[in-house]
Amino acid sequence: MDGKGRWIDNRMIDRLWRSVKYECVYLNAFERGSEARIGIGKWLAYYNTERPHSTHGISTPDEAYERKSEPMKIAA
Repeated sequence: MDGKGRWIDNRMIDRLWRSVKYECVYLNAFERGSEARIGIGKWLAYYNTERPHSTHGISTPDEAYERKSEPMKIAA
């Protein structure tokens, strides 16, 4: 994000919230805030550990994070 307020800065977050709404909130119609908190928490755990993402080459975000290599430290 470059902080200039462009649409491109928020596209990942907007896509996540769209998925939360359509795949969790609208399907469950939570009655109370506590139910929503538990339900959305379970869905986010599923989203990060079990649901494959095409952005990550059909792997989960957790798998993509584990494969990510440490940046090389450069001596000053």
